Amino acid sequence: MPDRYAVMGHPIAHSKSPFIHRRFATETGEPVTYDALHIEPDGFGEAVARFRSEGGCGLNVTIPFKEKAFALATRRSARAARAGAVNTLWFDGTDICGDNTDGIGLVRDLVRNLAVELRDRSVLVLGAGGAARGIVGPLLDESPRVLVIANRTPSRAMDLARCFEGQGPVRAAALDALPTQEFDVVVNATAASLAGDLPSLASGTLRAGGVAYDTAYAAPPTPFVRWGTGEGAAVSTDGLGMLVEQAAESFRLWRGREPSTGPVIDALRAHLAS
Repeated sequence: MPDRYAVMGHPIAHSKSPFIHRRFATETGEPVTYDALHIEPDGFGEAVARFRSEGGCGLNVTIPFKEKAFALATRRSARAARAGAVNTLWFDGTDICGDNTDGIGLVRDLVRNLAVELRDRSVLVLGAGGAARGIVGPLLDESPRVLVIANRTPSRAMDLARCFEGQGPVRAAALDALPTQEFDVVVNATAASLAGDLPSLASGTLRAGGVAYDTAYAAPPTPFVRWGTGEGAAVSTDGLGMLVEQAAESFRLWRGREPSTGPVIDALRAHLAS
C-alpha cells in the first residue's frame, strides 16, 4: 500500500501541491499518494488527528493553518521555531514533527534556479505577516548587506524585525516611508497579488538591473511582476519556483530523497498557461 500524504487548507481547490508531489513520486519511484483536503477553520486539530489515525504519514499545511500547525507540533525544527509557523508535518512515534520549508524554498529558487546573488545585497521584504515570517530567517542566512521589512502597519514590521535581532542586519520601516535608497532585491510577501493589487511602491525603490520576486504566482504576470519589469529589473518573477522548491524540501523530509525540481517547475508553468 502506498504511503498517504496530503495538503490541508481553507480554501484548497486552487492548490498545486498534488500536481507537484505526484510528479515527485513518479520521478523518484516513491510509493506515495497525495491529496488536497479542505478543512474548516475550526477543524484543523481534529482533521490532523483523524488523518493520522487513518494511517496518514505527513501533511503540508497552507493558509490559514500554519500557526495552528506550529502550536500542534510537539517537536519543531529550528526553521519552524524561527518562523513561528509550520507548513510541513509528519508523525514519529507519539510526536507530531513540524518544519517550515517556505524560506528555504524561496532562497533555493533565487540562488539555484535564478542565479541571484544575495550576499552583500540590499533586500526589501514587503509585508510582515505569515509569508514574510517564514522567509526572513533564510534570507538573513545568505548574508545580505541589509534586510528591510516594510509594512503598511509599521508596528508589525518592527515586531517581526525584533524576532530576528542578532541574526543579521534587519530593520523595519513603514511601507509609505521607505528609506531613500534603491534595493537590489525586492520580495513581495503581501497578499496584494492574490487580489490583483500592487503594494504602494515609489518608482526607484528597485535599482535598475535588480530583482523583483513575488511570492504569489499566477499564469499571467502578477501586478508586482509587471511593476518589476517596468522598473528595469533584470529578473522579475513570481513564486512558482518557490512553491516547487519548498515542496521538494517537504518531500525530502518525508522520504529522505531530494527530487529534481527543474522539470516540475517547467511542467507546472505549462500547466498553468494551459
